[in-house]
Order: sequence, then structure tokens, then C-alpha cells
Amino acid sequence: MADFFNEGWSIAIAVVVLISIAACGLLLWSQSKVKVKLGNDGKPLPAGTTGHVWDVDLMEQNNPLPRWWMWLFYLTIIYAVGYLIVYPGLGSMQGSFGWSQAGAYEKEIKDGEQQYGPIFNKFMNMDIPAVAKDEQAREIGQRLFLNNCAQCHGSDAQGGKGYPNLADNDWLYGGDPETIKTSILNGRHGQMPPMAAAVGSEDDVRNLANYVMSLSNSAHDPIKASLGKSKFMACAACHGAEGKGTQALGAPNLTDKIWLYGGGVDNVMETINKGRSNQMPAHKALLGEAKVHLLAAYVWGLSNNSAVAVTQAEAGAIKQIANAAVEK
Repeated sequence: MADFFNEGWSIAIAVVVLISIAACGLLLWSQSKVKVKLGNDGKPLPAGTTGHVWDVDLMEQNNPLPRWWMWLFYLTIIYAVGYLIVYPGLGSMQGSFGWSQAGAYEKEIKDGEQQYGPIFNKFMNMDIPAVAKDEQAREIGQRLFLNNCAQCHGSDAQGGKGYPNLADNDWLYGGDPETIKTSILNGRHGQMPPMAAAVGSEDDVRNLANYVMSLSNSAHDPIKASLGKSKFMACAACHGAEGKGTQALGAPNLTDKIWLYGGGVDNVMETINKGRSNQMPAHKALLGEAKVHLLAAYVWGLSNNSAVAVTQAEAGAIKQIANAAVEK
């Protein structure tokens, strides 16, 4: 692939661009020689046709191009040449202005950091629960969430099949503030290998699935569940002997009724047979730690909204008292 971007391609592209511009100019020049023929009375003679006729008498005439249109076209050619002199576009030439998309992007990022950096730094010096209780921080965090997280977890953070719900208190890796921040910064890669070979036959897999469903008192066949209990030992290393999961490994709790890929015997069998692989990308390089700090506070607040609501009520009461004091 690197061979595609050598100097030869740059020269070829520049030649094609220059030939195209020159061809446009030559075409216009040739057409400017065509003039309207006048009769003895000084009036334009009827123009010939191109030979195209529609609906019996609708003909395409071969009149010369309007002068105003041709000069406008000449101006576009002059503009194109000027553009290629000052901006990149002619092969690998950078242009006299030295402009580039990468440079424009970097400048925009730098300007944004100068404008909003103090705000992010202010919240960076606060702990996450305190940030979650700040109204301005929640608004910023919500925008960060909608731009970077809602594509997978949904705008309401309720998640979907294969994407965790962030608004409840069920967490694969832990829901404390620092763990949430670590998940956003470094990403997560949850993987369950296919376990059918370790479990045994298809009947054994079905029995195990029924046992897993019994852990959360979900619909299951009690007889098959009893037969599948011994097979759960293949799963206990990650999910624990009681099936309550292991957050250090990201292994889900199987004793609640919260299912990342859907509950029911058939879905659990599919998971056992095929395994699961889920990856959340790291956002440290994209957002930086200060923005991730705000985002983590917003996400933490989604599942701890009662604490945030109490603070909002207190803030409202304080504001009312202050307004009353001013009025007096």
C-alpha cells in the first residue's frame, strides 16, 4: 500500500489536473470562434441543429455559447489555477499558504483547549461524585456521552443486546467512580470462550442452560436443571461457584435477571456453544483524561441519581433562600 503514495503518483496526479484545466481552456477558446451568422438584413440566420429532435418538432439547435457564460467559465479556470497555487491540490505540492487539513484540525483542537481547558481543569480537581452533582458538569458530561457513547449504549444509556445498561446498578467490572473512569480511559475486552466441548453433549449444554436459568429463578425445567448442576463446574472459575460473577474478570452475575445477550434457555445455549466477545474501545487518546473525568461523573450519576437528586434539591433550596434574602 505504501507504494501507492510514492512521488510518481504525485507527478501523475499533477499532470492530469493541469491537462484537465488546459483542455477546458482550449475547449472554450475553440467555441469562442463560433459566431452567429447574419443575413443581408442584419438579422441572425436560423442556426443549424445537432440532429436531435423530440416530439416531432422540438429540435436542439447548434447556437454559439453565450458570451457571458464563456467569460464566467474562464473566471472559474483562473480561480482554479489560483487555488492550486495557494492551497494543496496539485499532487504533493503544499501550496504557498502551507494549509493542510491536519494543521486546521490541530489548530481547532488547540483553540478549543484554550477556551474550554480551564473549565475541564476545574472539574478535574474535584472527585467524581462531586462533579456528578454539579449542574454545569452534568450538561457537559451529557454532551460528551451523546457524542461518544450513545451510538452503542443509546441516548438514554439503557443499552441494547450486547451493550450494557449504564443506568442501573448492575456492573460487569464494578460501578464505583474510579472503575468507571478506568473503563472509559482504557476500554474493556470481555470474552467468554465456547464451552460446549468442556460441557459435553448437546443435552448436557441444554441441561446446563436450564441450571443457569434456575440461578435467577427464571423459567426453566427443574429436572434438566438438576442434571446440569454438576456441569456448572466448567463455568465456576469465572462466574463463581454460586454464579454471582467476578467483576475482576468482567464475568456477569448469573443470579439476577439482567442478561447482556438476552435471557431464556435458547440464548444461554447459544452463549455456551459459541462464546461471546465484546470490546469497548479506549477513549483516553480521543478525549483526554479531563473529559473522561467529566464523562465518568455523568455515567456514575446515571446509576446513582438519588444522590444527585438530593443535591439538586439542596441547591434549589439554597437558591430560594438566597433569592428571598435579596428581596428583603
